[in-house]
Amino acid sequence: MKLPVNYDQLPFQQRRAVREEYVRVQNGLCAHCRAPLNSVPSVEILRMKIDTGLFPDNFFKHPVHLHHSHETGMTIGAVHCECNAVLWQYHGE
Repeated sequence: MKLPVNYDQLPFQQRRAVREEYVRVQNGLCAHCRAPLNSVPSVEILRMKIDTGLFPDNFFKHPVHLHHSHETGMTIGAVHCECNAVLWQYHGE
């Protein structure tokens, strides 16, 4: 699979395959904090206060998210859901 892809044009069913491909090419590490995706995020991320009210109800139900640019729609990588929240809340990503 050729990465990146346009997240906004991906059918819901294909997002999982793209996320799994990013996990593979990232050697199982988060694209943001570099901690293993099958574990908790880095201590720096865990120390940040996340306002859960800013996010959809099911946002934290999925531990690994497909991070993408809200400007271009292009995918960036697989990240922990907490890292995705930090990127959105603190960096507007």
